[in-house]
Amino acid sequence: MNGSSVEQATSYPCRMSLDPRTPVLIGAGQFVNKATGLDDALDASSLMAEAIKAAATDAGLTEVPNPDSLRVVGLLCWNYGDPAFVVAERLGLSPRQTAVSTMGGNSPQTLVNTTALQILRGELDLAILTGGEAWKSRSRFRKHDVTPDWPKAPADRMPDLLGEDLVMNHEAELARGIRLPVQVYPMFETAIRAKAGRTPEQHLKVISELWSRFSEVAASNPYAWSREPKTAEEIRTAGPANRMIGLPYTKYMNSNLDVDMAAALIMCSAAKAESLGVPRDRWVFPHSGSDCHEHPFISNRWSFADTPAVELGGRRALELAGLTMADIDIVDLYSCFPSAVQLGAQSLGLSLEQQLTRTGGLPFAGGPWNNYVMHAIATVMRELRDAPGTNGLVWANGGYTTKHAFGVYSTEPPKVPFRHAYPQDEIDAMPRREVAKPAEAAGQRATLEAYSVMHGRDGAPEMIHAACILADGRRACGESTDASLGREMCASEFVGKAVDLDASGVFHVV
Repeated sequence: MNGSSVEQATSYPCRMSLDPRTPVLIGAGQFVNKATGLDDALDASSLMAEAIKAAATDAGLTEVPNPDSLRVVGLLCWNYGDPAFVVAERLGLSPRQTAVSTMGGNSPQTLVNTTALQILRGELDLAILTGGEAWKSRSRFRKHDVTPDWPKAPADRMPDLLGEDLVMNHEAELARGIRLPVQVYPMFETAIRAKAGRTPEQHLKVISELWSRFSEVAASNPYAWSREPKTAEEIRTAGPANRMIGLPYTKYMNSNLDVDMAAALIMCSAAKAESLGVPRDRWVFPHSGSDCHEHPFISNRWSFADTPAVELGGRRALELAGLTMADIDIVDLYSCFPSAVQLGAQSLGLSLEQQLTRTGGLPFAGGPWNNYVMHAIATVMRELRDAPGTNGLVWANGGYTTKHAFGVYSTEPPKVPFRHAYPQDEIDAMPRREVAKPAEAAGQRATLEAYSVMHGRDGAPEMIHAACILADGRRACGESTDASLGREMCASEFVGKAVDLDASGVFHVV
């Protein structure tokens, strides 16, 4: 992928029938395993195999078709070496390629985009995309100090690597211990709150009501990990079962990674779908896609309250499909934390009152690390089939709203071949902030731009992370372990306040 290129195949021949190279999704499967102990635990490759079998059944097939390529979303619960090989062995498949994606929640949609282009070019006829995590069971094994007897590929097996890797942590962020999504997304939240002009109480009400609506969607999703709807008050009220993690996020506002679940998609050319005898009412067409990323380091972004790459990437995907957001009937936005949904909705011109999730989101439907979006695509496929002729949009996100992938889908075939955009050159040229080292920021007056108060398991403030803007426009990372200040910052708005930073990076409110 280079620059702002648009990739597509040659135009369709002038005829009414579908071009045989048209990429189409024919099957989607999801599988959830609620193991109660070590004996009934399944490893991730078993979960993926079950999801693939479900996808074949969904396509109306009596057996799993042998793919040209079996592609697995990068996973974290177990080192299989070549996870696609292990999955293929379980199913008795012999793909000529086994592949694994780079890490990131954008990966499932990126795999769909990549696969669609390869099908168009005639490089593939059929591919199986899958991903899964057995994180909850793996954690249970660790708790009992037991190493599970889970399979691994032979040492000489090396899968192909698909996707784009990014280094996403600036040295200044790492020096302040800022390295985890649970630290960064709450910082985005305070910046969004200040931009909206809401008080902390008003904003907490908005995001807890948003999350309550997400929990209601999960309650009706048969593949959701948690199907218990929660009220807004339950979500925003901290307590023993819902402790505060990073202000303003209680546990219920954080992605739930402690799940055992998998999903799979079967993609092929229209000609292959016809030869397999897949009924046309099972076909879902990817019309267009895009991939891009923000400035990789959050410290270089112009604002913590905007995501220009989401705006551009989403607009390009829609334009390539010949659609606008008004033409989209079904939307699933990446939903690890409330700030991600708000940034995505803002950038795409959507209201928070609209239905922005089809699964229930990562906190309720389940957040199997990099693979959530494959569940979203599978769910969108089902809903598109239930309402033929409608259009769907999926936004996938990796990192700290860093890496983005978009897909536009419909049961109607596209009027032009699948098209893809990678507008990275335009994004790289967007305004960026330089980062001041602590020694450079020391003694300078700065303005607090965003912050989060991280809490311990006892519910008390432990660490404040802050993003500060110096008078010369540079950004500096600050921190404080002042528990009294932490309590004050939980109760009142501190964005916009003047601060001083010392040479060690500790900030002091003026």
